[in-house]
Amino acid sequence: MTAGSYYERIDDHRFKPTHLAQGAWAPDEQHFSPLGGLIVHAMDRHLADRPGLLLSRLSYDILGRLALDECEVTVETVRPGRTIELIEAVVHISGRPVVRARGWLLTAVDTTSVAGGTGLSLPAPETSPAWAMSETWPGGYVASLDVRTPVAPEPGRGTAWLSTPHTLVAGEPVSNLASFLTLVDTANGIAVRQQPTEWMFPNVDLTIHLHRQPEGSWTGLDTTVSFGPTGQGLTSTVLYDVAGPVGTAQQILTVRPAPGK
Repeated sequence: MTAGSYYERIDDHRFKPTHLAQGAWAPDEQHFSPLGGLIVHAMDRHLADRPGLLLSRLSYDILGRLALDECEVTVETVRPGRTIELIEAVVHISGRPVVRARGWLLTAVDTTSVAGGTGLSLPAPETSPAWAMSETWPGGYVASLDVRTPVAPEPGRGTAWLSTPHTLVAGEPVSNLASFLTLVDTANGIAVRQQPTEWMFPNVDLTIHLHRQPEGSWTGLDTTVSFGPTGQGLTSTVLYDVAGPVGTAQQILTVRPAPGK
């Protein structure tokens, strides 16, 4: 696979998505996963002069259709602080806000002596079989992934390691956190409860809590998907790097029959 990038920078705030950012629900939409990583990349640049603060909770609200088109990402500090800070990013496409994201940052303190209670590691990605996720999901983003499954997926349950040879933004280094979070929204697709040709279940948000900053090139997902009886669903994921758990992610779903079903 020839390496490329999910986005190309236009100027300080605007980016052009490539075909690698193409979504799974519609060919003319972006997959939210790389856009979520792009938001963190913009937050990192905003915080370049604020060392010692760690992004510990990130909540994304998806406000509208994510057209596969030029997007503008702006970041501001909502609540400044020496040890706790809140920042907000807004993504505009065609002049309309389509994503609003807030990040809580906490000061870095050495708590090694009391660290614990985080759970076991997943089997290593190198020993896990490959999974052709693109056989279930269309789109350039899903096709761009290297997916390994320690345990074969079942309806509503899935465990996967994700990696990609592609850069987030062409010609730009990105943080470990931005690279890791570029892949997290994929969780809603690894534990399919109903086939997406029969039922639609897109998420309208993504909330991530981290107790440790991730490292390495693999994002691990241990995911459970639940559907309720009135059109709501929930995708719940424990997040891993190769050293062990790093946090959790939650996605609320709108569940509905696919068009024509």
